[in-house]
Amino acid sequence: MLKPNKLANNNFLSSLDLSPDEVLHVLELAKHFKNKKISIDLNNKVLGLIFDKSSTRTRVSFQVAMSRLGGTTIDLDPTTSQIGRGEPIKDTARVLSRYCDVIAIRTFDHSDLEEYAKWSTKPVINALTDLEHPCQALADFLTIHEEFLDLKDVILTFIGDGNNVANSLILCGALLGVEVRIACPKGYEPNPLVIKKAYEIYKNKNLLKITNDPISAVHGANVLYTDVWSSMGEENQKEEKDKDFIGFTIDHNLVGNADKEAIVLHCLPAYRAKEITDEVIDSKRSRIFEQAENRMHAQQALLSCLLS
Repeated sequence: MLKPNKLANNNFLSSLDLSPDEVLHVLELAKHFKNKKISIDLNNKVLGLIFDKSSTRTRVSFQVAMSRLGGTTIDLDPTTSQIGRGEPIKDTARVLSRYCDVIAIRTFDHSDLEEYAKWSTKPVINALTDLEHPCQALADFLTIHEEFLDLKDVILTFIGDGNNVANSLILCGALLGVEVRIACPKGYEPNPLVIKKAYEIYKNKNLLKITNDPISAVHGANVLYTDVWSSMGEENQKEEKDKDFIGFTIDHNLVGNADKEAIVLHCLPAYRAKEITDEVIDSKRSRIFEQAENRMHAQQALLSCLLS
């Protein structure tokens, strides 16, 4: 029977904290959890959640995943704890390390996450920062793997803002050898350091393409993926971005230029009729709600590996 393998890295701050073999192991383990082929009891381990940003899927999927593993969750709301009153991260991290067995953090600055990890003696998980969303990428590639089995033959096209989700898709795609195309308006390309790291990993440099043309980017693609154009904290840029992203909506015409068996993903929440149409999000091509469910299974696998 498949068992969780202890990860080489104690934290999961970035997709690059896993090796290619570890990513594949987490995905396989997640499939076992999903199909109820494995049962792990973490013996009342405690997961601490620190969320500076609002959340539905990440919060609930972590709580349910931990519960299914026999553990419990403590939700540390910054507005009702000393975190929101300015207690230094190094103090909070050292105290929580004595209460919790693992900590998942959803915040703005990636450097804050790294500061938690520096001072924590327990595993720290990136539940989203402005730089990366690696737990989302695990669920995404689990969904893709379920659909196509052989990831090496997949072309994944992300259309929209080169944000944290795009960054993690690029890095995780590089680890798995998946062709990743990013189509975004000029000035909205993914983080240059992320692109540099990905090119260093890819054996075939042609497997990563950054373009400003969504039509060419979806040609022959097996997976079309989008996210909101304005992420949390960018509300003041919303009107400007809505104008800049005209032509980058996943609609019937764009899907028609992809592979005839292509599926559509969105990490949610979706602004219907903006980055994706109602017709597409509710179509037979959509795997969006399977993808949302897979957050729970992927995180269940990740937690079991970090705490094994």
